[in-house]
Amino acid sequence: MANALKLPVADTTSEKATWIASPSYAFYHFGTSGAAVAAASSITHPLDLLKVRLQMQMVGQRGPLIGMRQLGINVVKTEGLRALYMGLTPGLVRSVFYGGLRLGLYEPSLRLSEMALGSPSILTKVVVGAFSGALATAVTNPVEVLKVRMQMGRLTTKGPLQELRKMAADEGLTGFWKGAGPEMTRAAVFTASQLATYDETKRLVMRWTSLQDGFYLHLIASTVAGAASTIATAPIDVVKTRLMLQGESKHVGNYKNGLDCAYQLLRKEGPRGFYKGAFALFTRVGPQTTITFILCEQLRELVGLKAL
Repeated sequence: MANALKLPVADTTSEKATWIASPSYAFYHFGTSGAAVAAASSITHPLDLLKVRLQMQMVGQRGPLIGMRQLGINVVKTEGLRALYMGLTPGLVRSVFYGGLRLGLYEPSLRLSEMALGSPSILTKVVVGAFSGALATAVTNPVEVLKVRMQMGRLTTKGPLQELRKMAADEGLTGFWKGAGPEMTRAAVFTASQLATYDETKRLVMRWTSLQDGFYLHLIASTVAGAASTIATAPIDVVKTRLMLQGESKHVGNYKNGLDCAYQLLRKEGPRGFYKGAFALFTRVGPQTTITFILCEQLRELVGLKAL
């Protein structure tokens, strides 16, 4: 099976030519990224739901916060086990396209910068990662809004498609782009920190140890990348969630934009407010990053693509 899917990628020159000439190469390239992110998201979705609900705790107030474990128990007791998978359908749809673009755009963009500027530096990798993440989010933001609202139990219709129609009727097209600014910023920071850290960690580990490209190298690099991206993006993720859910919660005020939301959050809830749900974010992003990169690397090897 693997041999039947092998593509002619013997060297960098032929791979560039294949990229331009072969639609199947592009399909495998973006498809492996999207499939890996979707698979990881399906496993970690309950943690994502808990993260969103933790971020919406004590909005505009300071006080004791419930922990992730207790929140999970409460959700299961009051709403049932299925509640942990609210928003899974739009989450998977988003993962395929967002993940495919976010990871898929990184490599060709890096090649273009290499052709223009020479061997890529860590700064180039950060810029390329930020561009890939921001563009992927700009395309998929409406599905993210729907997913977050479903995770909060806000679905008032019979399904995701009906909810999209209701959003369009009640809020217009602007409703689909609530939180787009912070979400694009978060995705840019997340992708830049994740991909650049993953890339550089692989390079440094191979330089300093005897490990070669393979499962254990991917495991180490993806774990480091998950930790780095969580630390970098937790505050922006809270702002994004608040903006997407304003109007959905009676406790949330009318934020003018992301900066206004961040200012009000800091003033009313203190610095700690930016890290509500941070542990849930880490317990989700860490395993998700590890699963994504390991699975993506395996899928790329299966279809004959070189490692990320």
